[in-house]
Amino acid sequence: MHRLLSSATVTLVGLSSKALVHSGFASVAVHGLSTLTAALDSPARDQGQGIVTVANHISTLDDPLMWSVLPAHYYLSPRTTRWALGASEIMFTNPWVIWILISSQGRFFSTFFRLGQTIETFRGKGIAQPAVDLAIEQLNTGGWVHLYGEGKVNQSNTYQVNGNGQLCLKRFKWGVGRIVMESKKPPVIIPTWITGFDKLMPEGRKFPYKFFPRPGAELSVTFGQPLSADSIRRDLGAHLPLADYGSQSGLKTGEEPGGWLGTEVQNRMKTAEGLSHIRTRVTGIIHDAVENLGRSVSARLLDNNRI
Repeated sequence: MHRLLSSATVTLVGLSSKALVHSGFASVAVHGLSTLTAALDSPARDQGQGIVTVANHISTLDDPLMWSVLPAHYYLSPRTTRWALGASEIMFTNPWVIWILISSQGRFFSTFFRLGQTIETFRGKGIAQPAVDLAIEQLNTGGWVHLYGEGKVNQSNTYQVNGNGQLCLKRFKWGVGRIVMESKKPPVIIPTWITGFDKLMPEGRKFPYKFFPRPGAELSVTFGQPLSADSIRRDLGAHLPLADYGSQSGLKTGEEPGGWLGTEVQNRMKTAEGLSHIRTRVTGIIHDAVENLGRSVSARLLDNNRI
């Protein structure tokens, strides 16, 4: 029954998002879609190779509207629907209005998002929480996990400025690195960049307007080339030293890295602090890939000085 309800939910949300965008309410352009669809259709998924898409996060409607670019048949199965991590205090709330209307002990939002393949995530609980474990489990079965690396909405007026006066994404959460490096097989990692959603749902508006999208936004979704496992290994080799020959691991039971980078990690760092360095580096590699894709798409925004 749960699987049936989940299928119905993802189908309803996907088709509704597609209908909204194509109704003339907004326009959307997509680039590199074949990169994602090729990964979704790959037989390697049946052998346990997962998919990770990682994007910038610029509005509360990024998900699900960004997936309106997919052909409709991808909405008909949970297998071709992303798993996403959603903040508990935002997406798994139980508003009293809903509680009164449906008399279901206020569980409408929680049930809806769980059926829609959203994993409840607790901010401040760190990278060892069950939500991160579940995301890794999904990858190990060939599932598709979508991540907003910044962990929250950051519109361009909040972007940081680097030494060259360029706008840049805020750092990604370390859980991104853990999810990617601890899956059993190297996942297909697809950097993704979205634009226009911040015009659809601008931050900072007053109640009740903040809950309503603005019509006429020009949206775009760009899927970049996947990051290869070899490129990640080469980067680690260039930036992190090998552990001393013959040194013993100082990692406690349960801290040993699993997944496809396990041996590489053990050859480079043998302490919890060292393992953290590797997670940080892997996270940084993915952050830079998303940001570089953004510069190729939104150079006018990111490469100019803040106005």
